[in-house]
Amino acid sequence: MEKNVKIFPESSVTDQDIILADESLDEYEEYSVLFDPVNTDRKARRRKLGPRSHAPKQSDDQQIEEIAQADALEGGFNTTYTPARYEELWLLDSLRTFFDQALIADVLRSVKGGKEASVYCCAANPATGFDLLAAKVYRPRMFRTLRNDSLYRQGRDLLTAGGRAVKKTDHRIMRAIGKKTDFGVHVMQYSWLMHEFTSLQMLYEAGGAVPRPVAAGENAILMGYYGDELMAAPTLNEVDLDPDEAERHFREVVRNIELMVDHDLIHGDLSPYNMLIWDGELVIIDFPQVTHCTTNDAAYEILERDITRVREYFAAQGVATDGPGLLERLWARYAQERMVE
Repeated sequence: MEKNVKIFPESSVTDQDIILADESLDEYEEYSVLFDPVNTDRKARRRKLGPRSHAPKQSDDQQIEEIAQADALEGGFNTTYTPARYEELWLLDSLRTFFDQALIADVLRSVKGGKEASVYCCAANPATGFDLLAAKVYRPRMFRTLRNDSLYRQGRDLLTAGGRAVKKTDHRIMRAIGKKTDFGVHVMQYSWLMHEFTSLQMLYEAGGAVPRPVAAGENAILMGYYGDELMAAPTLNEVDLDPDEAERHFREVVRNIELMVDHDLIHGDLSPYNMLIWDGELVIIDFPQVTHCTTNDAAYEILERDITRVREYFAAQGVATDGPGLLERLWARYAQERMVE
């Protein structure tokens, strides 16, 4: 039986509370605490800022060596899975938060490598009530190859660690993003991750067929795992369905699309490659490109693409998918609900 586990809480401290008046702090130091989910209380945030360092910028090799030494000194987080050298640096650094919070005990193996993130099967800490958890670790910016993300970001707020929106009047953050400084890129990447996490929270609580979100770190999401210690759940395109199964899974996908639209969300990348099948049940994954119906000018086209992919797959399985009428019915339902509101 699952027990309640820790999900990073939304802080009661306001943005102004955690921006110190000390003018000696540089822009990154002042704002980085907003996007660090580890420090959720005010005192911890103040301690994190500390005195300003004037040390020269380290080279990549120096940073690698420093991380390796820190891991050796702290100890304790040794994984069964043996990552490649450069994978190890960002993997252990990204998952250490979950280890320190006693959410995971080990990283067992790699499950899936993607363009923007990799997924790992982790042994859960027994206190969580899980046996296994999935950790989705976003790749370092240098390895990310996602293109045209502005299409999905249109109309989305920038989110902090608590899932709160950054104020558009915060000119220093907006300027950093506009200039694409290191901090600006960090803010954009973290907000991308938090949109996935908060969407999972909303849909899971509403009864959606999505993984249970457990925790969010600076560069990773921890969630329910589908599969066992030997293999992960296959994606829908990897399994053979009999006619009854295909019909049942299609209806479940449609139910979830409706649920998303009811919550002003569109998956944005829905296809058989982003659906899992385990123990006869369907689970929808990968929500970083989630789009809002009300604020994205391309919402209809994005929903149309999602539904077209779903229809094409299930039509090939012999399911009557209602043709273009499905899209029009769903969009009409969305429009009607907005009018009622």
